[in-house]
Amino acid sequence: MTTADGATEEEPRSTRPRAFIVTIYGLYAREAGGWISVSALIQLMDRLKIDAPSARSAISRLKRRGLLEARKVGGSAGYSLSEQARGILDEGDQRIFGRPRAELADGWLLAVFSVPESQRQQRHVLRSRLSWLGFGTVASGVWIAPRHLRRETEEVLERYELSGFVDLFDADYPAPGNVAELAGRWWDLEGLQKLYGEFLDSFDPVLARWVSGAEGGDGEAFDDYVRALTAWRRLPFLDPGLPPELLPGDWNGVRAAALFDELRGRLTEPAHRFASSVMGGVTA
Repeated sequence: MTTADGATEEEPRSTRPRAFIVTIYGLYAREAGGWISVSALIQLMDRLKIDAPSARSAISRLKRRGLLEARKVGGSAGYSLSEQARGILDEGDQRIFGRPRAELADGWLLAVFSVPESQRQQRHVLRSRLSWLGFGTVASGVWIAPRHLRRETEEVLERYELSGFVDLFDADYPAPGNVAELAGRWWDLEGLQKLYGEFLDSFDPVLARWVSGAEGGDGEAFDDYVRALTAWRRLPFLDPGLPPELLPGDWNGVRAAALFDELRGRLTEPAHRFASSVMGGVTA
């Protein structure tokens, strides 16, 4: 899930057509055999105010990246998720919908790595994967994360054939106060705090509208839920899940997570009804 989707730099990533398509496939395609017809996908994107040319362009980019594969089902043209895309979405579910927050007593996991210059592309992939897992940077070649991420880290390193470059160490630090200060250097908590605030600013009014009884129908639920999930799903990948003791006192990540959970609870069912009505029950 990269940012090179053809949008302008000023346009938020969460409003880009390709991001919406990834969300739609993650929510509704897997239960339909991983396939959605082109006509249904265009209709769903239209509900999100994305015109057909923009939607088709985004589909083409996802196809070029190997995430979507062209297929016909029952005579209808459409696109299926590739095995790579299924793996990405399955991994993402764990992070987006319920990754636990660490406790201070858990300790830490250090990743110490060295990648030869001749394999610089692997170095880029390694850093990207460690960042995706929630590691912060202590020094060049030394990254840190809560210890409970060891198993997930081992699995990801193995999957991407990166294990040979990395040594993992369990670690403890005896002075929590100092760790709290260092955490602000190892991770961009200030930037993450800002992103959580933007999510709250955008979707507090959405929840208030549904709570007040002024909500619309299934189509509006689909619109609101896809937008909320698309905006939310990158935040768990930026948040290392640090223990509360190490977070700033005004940390708004907990409130943002509660807001997303309530929106999810209210909108999942009507949004699913709308998507199913458009997709027409056709499965691969």
